[in-house]
Amino acid sequence: MMESVSPMKIKYSTYQLVILLSTLLFGCSTTSEKPLEQAPVEAPAVVNDYPTRDRVEYVLNCVAQHGGLSYINQYACGCKIDKIAEKLSFSEFESAKTFTYLSKGQTGDAGAVFRDPAQSKDLRSRLKEAEASAEKSCFIK
Repeated sequence: MMESVSPMKIKYSTYQLVILLSTLLFGCSTTSEKPLEQAPVEAPAVVNDYPTRDRVEYVLNCVAQHGGLSYINQYACGCKIDKIAEKLSFSEFESAKTFTYLSKGQTGDAGAVFRDPAQSKDLRSRLKEAEASAEKSCFIK
């Protein structure tokens, strides 16, 4: 038997999702009109090469894993994907997620092709380190 949902709850949830998406799209980056002079450093990964769809998917999954939609979870999860993007290009991130998913889904010899290659181990390790570092940076404990 289905429970009825009041129209107020639907509007509230929609409102929260609009805030989440607008924060991800417009509130995560700032620009300065006058660039600061800095010493040359090694160029980090391009932070903006992650498609919006993938950022939103990551944030929504993160929010679900951290207890549901709240301002703090939304902000922290948006921060988390930004920190990961600083350390991994989107191509590396996507490959690492694929290797992780496929290595867990297949056991024995069938999963060895995803689990055992050096590239797989390296990317999965880098993703795990980036996620752990981002979790420490973005979530208040």
